[in-house]
Amino acid sequence: MNEWLLKYIDYCRYERAFSTLTCQSYQADCQRFFDYLKKQNISNTTILPIHIQQWLMTTHGEGKSPRTLARALAALRGFFKFCLYHQFVSSNPAVGIKVPKDTKTLPKTLDVDQIQALLNSPTLSDVEFRDLVMLELFYSSGLRLSELVSANINDFDFQAGMLRVTGKGKKTRIVPVGQKAIDALQRWMKIRTLWNPENDAMFITQQGHRLGARAVQKRVALFGQKHGLSVPLHPHQLRHSVASHLLESSQDLRSVQEFLGHANLSTTQIYTALDFQHLAEVYDKAHPRAKKK
Repeated sequence: MNEWLLKYIDYCRYERAFSTLTCQSYQADCQRFFDYLKKQNISNTTILPIHIQQWLMTTHGEGKSPRTLARALAALRGFFKFCLYHQFVSSNPAVGIKVPKDTKTLPKTLDVDQIQALLNSPTLSDVEFRDLVMLELFYSSGLRLSELVSANINDFDFQAGMLRVTGKGKKTRIVPVGQKAIDALQRWMKIRTLWNPENDAMFITQQGHRLGARAVQKRVALFGQKHGLSVPLHPHQLRHSVASHLLESSQDLRSVQEFLGHANLSTTQIYTALDFQHLAEVYDKAHPRAKKK
């Protein structure tokens, strides 16, 4: 079974173009299920839907969220579908199984004043300036973490203020880059050359290597902490923030969908709830008939 799991993960990574993080999560989910089967003395040839249901119930009892269970089920469903296609199994035991629905939570965003204060922060070193440039680009262009990490110099058109990014499923889109971000990037490029880059990566370490996703997450969190942000900062928070700010100003849902690279409009519509939340707060404070006595 482990041999087929490795083949499935390779399929996810190279043919389905899933992100590294997704592949790692799918592999871990499937491995945990296999470990459960081993403890229950269930052979690989007798896996039934009830076994998956029992494992999900056990996992849920350990405090895992519905979202985590849904991802684990998706991993198993995809794995057994892959095995069925290659005739390693005779049926897919994960088909038809459901998990509890996840309660949709609104993404956490920073307001415009918080963003301005953060991006206007003074930097005391070249490393810290590089981190500021990453934040500037996250907010300017609404990038996913993987999109920023994989960005190369030749993906940028500074004159036109454009960036070509490769998103989920290897889908390419063009996003605008604001003038503040362009100015910061051009200044960063001069620093970058001093670090002896080994490839075309836009963001590199002081040793010249492409900066990895985990490193970017840590640097972003550290920057927010050092510069007085009262909440933990992560890359997707900047993406959520720019989406919310654009939608609040323009009311153009489809343009924001294209900007973010969402395949489905329903994914973008969560930001309309954020916009309404802001409207409701203003209404409660300002409307004569809404004020509490």
